[in-house]
Amino acid sequence: MALRAGQLKDHWREQRIFSTRLMVAGVVGLLLIALLLVRLIFLQVINFDHYRELSHGNRIRIEPVPPTRGLIFDRNGILLAENLPAYQLELIPEQAGDPEATIEALQLQQLIAAEDMPDIRNQIRKRRRFEAVPLRYRLADDEVARFAVQRPHFPGVDIRARLARHYPADTLAVHAVGYVGAIDPDDLRRVDNNDYAGTTHIGKVGVEQAFEPTLHGTVGHQQVIVNAQGRALQALPGATPDPGHDIILTLDATLQRAAEQALAGSRGAAVAIDPGSGGILALVSSPGYDPNLFGEGLTRAQFDRLSGDPDKPLFNRALRGHYPPGSTIKPILALAALHYSIRSTHDELICPGYFMLPGDDHRYRDWKKEGHGEINLNSAIEQSCDVYFYELALELGIDRMHEFMSYFGIGQPTGIDIRGEKSGLMPSRQWKRTAFSERSEQVWFPGETLITGIGQGFMLTTPLQLAQATAVIAARGKRYQPHLIRAVRDPLTGELIEKAPRQLEPVPVTNARHWATVIAGMTDVVHGEHGTAMAISPGLGYRIAGKTGTAQVFTIAQDDEYDEELVDERLRHHALFIAFAPIDEPQIALAVVIENAGSGASAAAPAARAMLDAWMIGSAGVVADRAVPQP
Repeated sequence: MALRAGQLKDHWREQRIFSTRLMVAGVVGLLLIALLLVRLIFLQVINFDHYRELSHGNRIRIEPVPPTRGLIFDRNGILLAENLPAYQLELIPEQAGDPEATIEALQLQQLIAAEDMPDIRNQIRKRRRFEAVPLRYRLADDEVARFAVQRPHFPGVDIRARLARHYPADTLAVHAVGYVGAIDPDDLRRVDNNDYAGTTHIGKVGVEQAFEPTLHGTVGHQQVIVNAQGRALQALPGATPDPGHDIILTLDATLQRAAEQALAGSRGAAVAIDPGSGGILALVSSPGYDPNLFGEGLTRAQFDRLSGDPDKPLFNRALRGHYPPGSTIKPILALAALHYSIRSTHDELICPGYFMLPGDDHRYRDWKKEGHGEINLNSAIEQSCDVYFYELALELGIDRMHEFMSYFGIGQPTGIDIRGEKSGLMPSRQWKRTAFSERSEQVWFPGETLITGIGQGFMLTTPLQLAQATAVIAARGKRYQPHLIRAVRDPLTGELIEKAPRQLEPVPVTNARHWATVIAGMTDVVHGEHGTAMAISPGLGYRIAGKTGTAQVFTIAQDDEYDEELVDERLRHHALFIAFAPIDEPQIALAVVIENAGSGASAAAPAARAMLDAWMIGSAGVVADRAVPQP
């Protein structure tokens, strides 16, 4: 059968189609080859350094090297905080496979306490998987040996030798020096994680916290060759860390120990200050605690015992304790009376044992029921006559008292160079208008002025504020900001950078006779025939100016009598005493507060005498020569 013309095979057309397809395939092939060449150049030329480092990372691991923490010394070079080598159990989650199973197995091996498991799980969850998580601090030798036997069963877990913080004097000055503790999520949020890579502890309170950047130093790193399982095979050179700077405190360890012994078994606080610089010589809050517990890794049970102790050993009473100052503020009130020409040294009044406001039958009682009789400014300070200061307060008025007390820092933060200080309260009319919401409670009453004149009512101070005010009296109006840091030392060069005292605006009392009058009254408190603290004067080889104080914890009704034996121990009066010595060239000013201990004369004054003896009397029984020590 013959083919029709349209059905004949077109060889030319087929050849053009084939050529076109071949050309397209060639172009595509060339494009693919070009693409491969570009990628090859990108990987092998342009990003050569980057991929070389990644390749190194497969066998070289960069490990941070934490810096050595700076040391802390007292003013005479006595070591208060150091670093000791210790074994630490650590886990790297990404190498452990199943971290939960690993820590449970370690707990069965008694290398982790069951009560610490929640905290460890939290740490693992919060940290990056390649970061080491500390499981235990300061392993004992037998625990290290026990883990070494089990080591092959715990991938990702290892024991590292670290420097751990240690406080060789145990509880001494713990509320001033503070302590370091394990870094928690809150710490990680406020520090640069790169600066703290490899560091497990950070300052929590006291000097350790306030001067953390100074003490910490700069992190370094080392390169470590590892095998396919991540185990270190060889260490290579890296960047050496810079150690933290040492800190020299103004504290005197001998005085500090004497103060702590004087307050042993009591709840209270004592602060001693150098009136010529504001340097704190002793800072005690009793009871204290052992800061080494925190560095070793405080267990939950230990922390619960400390935080639940009714005597509150963790509470810094010296900076945060609020106490009515009682009669310890009378010398300042007497100075105000002289300054504002309300009283002269010759003015006298009769103390019948109580004071009454005109038109009011309420009796404001004196501590001496039968009264002091005829009394002037000097004897009012010496015998602590309440009636004299009721009248004085009424004439001064609360607002002028508020202003004058502020010159001495009463009711204000002192600005000490560690954190946690509370302000206290020096009341005024304006304060009461803003402190209460009810209009009937916003009115200031004359009776409130009277009791403020003997350091009661709304008035609250901290022991640190009282010590600073005493230092201002001792220095005749010169004021310095209290501070704990005397100098910072570079451990590599030995360079010592002294911290200059910060002088504050002086008290605007320029009449030297006014200061001398008040100080004479305070001297008679200890050395006078009727002084309320004369019991501590026998055997003194130097002269003390002081003032006793006894602060009520609760209000006694008009017709009731206070009987110490009948009230609960924690409702008894607080005992206070302020003092400085020697009188002409003061070297030390202090304040002592002992909670629920009764009268200031019988409880706080003897403690102050022990502190003053420790500072003033040398081992040979003579007044010590207090040259500036060299650390």
